[in-house]
Amino acid sequence: MSNPLRVTAAAAVVVAAMAGATGIVPARAAADIPVALPGEAKTLRMGDGTVLTLKRTAERALINPSLGGTPLHRNVWVSGRYQITASRKVKQMKVRPGYIVGCQVNFAGADSSGDEGDADAIGGGIEALGAGEAVHLGPGQAAFFNLTDAERKDDFSSERHEPYYRLKNTDHARYRYVNAQLGLTGCAGYAQARSWLRLSVETEFATQILDFFGRPFSIG
Repeated sequence: MSNPLRVTAAAAVVVAAMAGATGIVPARAAADIPVALPGEAKTLRMGDGTVLTLKRTAERALINPSLGGTPLHRNVWVSGRYQITASRKVKQMKVRPGYIVGCQVNFAGADSSGDEGDADAIGGGIEALGAGEAVHLGPGQAAFFNLTDAERKDDFSSERHEPYYRLKNTDHARYRYVNAQLGLTGCAGYAQARSWLRLSVETEFATQILDFFGRPFSIG
């Protein structure tokens, strides 16, 4: 990669042209609820014939409903892995992983492959913040937690932050996150969360954006 890249997400690990792993171990409480989520795969053929395959495995959540000591507080630790492959080398991949959290919001609008519904909300005005932060939501509101905070230098050597990471001239990428924290306050009703990854791929002859959603799960 031409520019230096540092990913400072909550225990996120990017593996493509680089390697390494970090982790955060959450404090456990008696009320913690573990949730195992199913692995899924999605395949798409781009207009120039390039085949993209996305896989999500080992996704899990640990829900602690007692953050702050009231029913209005939730705290979730999430972990998982993504693997992305292309049938040929592409000019660039941009990978933005994260989670959508909603208060009394029905996530059934997008199926497990994530072709519609929630995808319309991203970039459409809902609040976006980083893992490890907490968001205050009322009924019908949702927010997006970015798992990646990539620092890179622009052409003038100024640092900027991006919620995705870029890979160039590659046919694969792997992403792992361990115990990324999502905090929710203020929601008096039911709350849900679901993983979401947006992949943008550029080849010599085509550009494709692909949304990949996980199964929604209750966070209390």
